[in-house]
Amino acid sequence: MNIHKEGYTSIALAAFIFGTLNLIFFYFFSASMPVIGWVIFFVTLALLLFIISFFRSPKINLISNDQQVISPADGKVVVIEEIFDTEYFNDKRLQISIFMSPANVHINRIPINGEVLYSQYHKGKYLVAWHPKSSTENERHSVVIKNNDISILVKQIAGAVAKRIINYLEVGQQVKQCNEMGFIKFGSRVDVLLPLDAEVNVRLNQTVKGGVTVLATLAKS
Repeated sequence: MNIHKEGYTSIALAAFIFGTLNLIFFYFFSASMPVIGWVIFFVTLALLLFIISFFRSPKINLISNDQQVISPADGKVVVIEEIFDTEYFNDKRLQISIFMSPANVHINRIPINGEVLYSQYHKGKYLVAWHPKSSTENERHSVVIKNNDISILVKQIAGAVAKRIINYLEVGQQVKQCNEMGFIKFGSRVDVLLPLDAEVNVRLNQTVKGGVTVLATLAKS
């Protein structure tokens, strides 16, 4: 299993805590409380394995299709609706939102080829990721990517647990579909804002895979 670079520090810290707790308990208390010692061992081992699993980085076959918007994240589709965007476009857009549970891969991927026109971090609240206001009130990082005459906005949104958003993109950068866009640590949400004439290829509550599932097909410009 490949481990993402963003997980090295967290995994090292988790391994240190696992080793320290178990060595201390084994040295001082194992003779008098063996059952508790085994409970501590298995609980801390499960947490360590969870942390390692969280930062897994599976291999995917990169897709390149200018008419398709590929899912930027693993998770479940929780919103498909028309909204009015006030951050960048100032017009109506079609929003698809993906909820990422702590069990999902948390690498975020670039949904289309193109040029980065906008990249902005916003401080904010930490409402649960499925809350309707999380798109506009939570900590988030927004990126606009333009391909020919079509632009889409992607928001990485922090949740109640996720409080560290990492984004690699800069304004003016040429980006390739399905390459890494960033990472969100521990449970979160990603919104994709599309033109109204995009054809949605997913449904509510559908499970999607980042870099694999086609979210929408764009109208030809």
